Amino acid sequence: MPLYEHVLIARQDLSNAQAEGLIEHFSTVLADNGGTVRESEYWGVRTLAYKINKNRKGHYAFLRSDAPSAAVQEMERLARLHDDVMRVLTVRVDEHAEGPSVQMQRRDDRERGDRGDRGDRGERRDGDRRDGDRGERRESRGEDRGDRERAPRGDRF
Repeated sequence: MPLYEHVLIARQDLSNAQAEGLIEHFSTVLADNGGTVRESEYWGVRTLAYKINKNRKGHYAFLRSDAPSAAVQEMERLARLHDDVMRVLTVRVDEHAEGPSVQMQRRDDRERGDRGDRGDRGERRDGDRRDGDRGERRESRGEDRGDRERAPRGDRF
């Protein structure tokens, strides 16, 4: 069966127990339709990027499931009809990652990635656009002001 990851956002005025109850409800919907929920996580109340139905925050929940497409469609349909659920996102994945999701890991445990040696910020790096680059473009177009001769003006001798 295909593997899926689901993220649900519920209204902010629910209690934590009610939000976790939604996770259980949608897990049973998947199980009743022939699927299994491998793992579920409650991410807590988080601030939304923009208002959804006049809400600035929402309870986030994450599910990893192994279910047929009909079970996923039924779960999404019921989630969209449920008054407490604001958004649902389902993504089909090739395999589930081991351990907790990135949202549940401590910030120190996450790898920041190599940002390279920042060194002296005054040094020029490849790709930087500075005054020298613009001057080279002017020269290539023949617009460098230092090389052209000035025409004499009538009031100068």
